[in-house]
Amino acid sequence: MTHHDHHHHHHGNAENLRAAFFLNLGFTLIELVGGLLTNSVAILSDALHDLGDSLALGLAWFLQNYANKGSDPQFSYGYRRFSLLGAVINALVLTVGSVFILIETVPRLLSPEPFNAVGMIGLAVLGVAVNGFAAYRLRGDKGSNAEVMSLHLLEDVLGWVAVLIVGVISLFVSLPILDPLLALAIAAYILYNVVQKLIGTVELFLQRVPGNIDLERVRRDLVQVDNVESAHHLHIWSLDGEHHVLTAHLVVAEHITREDLVCIKQGCRDAVHDLELEHITLEFEFGDEDCSMHHDHAHEEAAPA
Repeated sequence: MTHHDHHHHHHGNAENLRAAFFLNLGFTLIELVGGLLTNSVAILSDALHDLGDSLALGLAWFLQNYANKGSDPQFSYGYRRFSLLGAVINALVLTVGSVFILIETVPRLLSPEPFNAVGMIGLAVLGVAVNGFAAYRLRGDKGSNAEVMSLHLLEDVLGWVAVLIVGVISLFVSLPILDPLLALAIAAYILYNVVQKLIGTVELFLQRVPGNIDLERVRRDLVQVDNVESAHHLHIWSLDGEHHVLTAHLVVAEHITREDLVCIKQGCRDAVHDLELEHITLEFEFGDEDCSMHHDHAHEEAAPA
């Protein structure tokens, strides 16, 4: 007997994501020109950071609607996993860009070049304002995409505060090496985050249990539901890092009624309600009924609690 439960979450405000995308993309183009005019690799490095965020915002805006299309005969789980493509594209763009910045920056460390401090300060003030406003637009959205992008934009604000500080210091002291040092710090920060994101995305493709979920705790919670004797073939994987899928075989007492099964289903849903599950599939086995995968059953029952 199988029970299949669907929960479709439609979070986030595509309107705010769209506004933040165009704001960020427009400013990124200004940064690229400004970085070349002021001869600042730090500004070019931060422009790369903003370009990555623009791509992420654009994909988040597009996928906000696309990923909610629901299932069809071709994609029976829906289109959630398409958002992983966005993560891979962003990671590749940022990796190539970061390597380019590092190649440009290393010679500057060996022979620092003067840069336009006043122009740098002007761009930094604009950067703080634009990214701050974009973060403000997203602040009330509850969607995971919007929350993540809001944090990225706040990081950008801090990056521009650092550029501003270097620009102000350079008005009073001639230290051309500050610019490539800041560029290196920004590029290293981007690379670190990109690698973390790539690792997480690959793990999702390999159907790893989401990092915030303890599989054995879930098993214990399910077994604590009235009339559930044991749970095996318990699998949890993620569609996109936010919406998860659970399947399980539950052994229940032989004597239970149809009404008891309804109560078990509800009890199981209640036991895992905090896990952001998009799909729950439960298969019931009665008493000593032979499971078609009995050898795995024995192995899972032996798993540490």
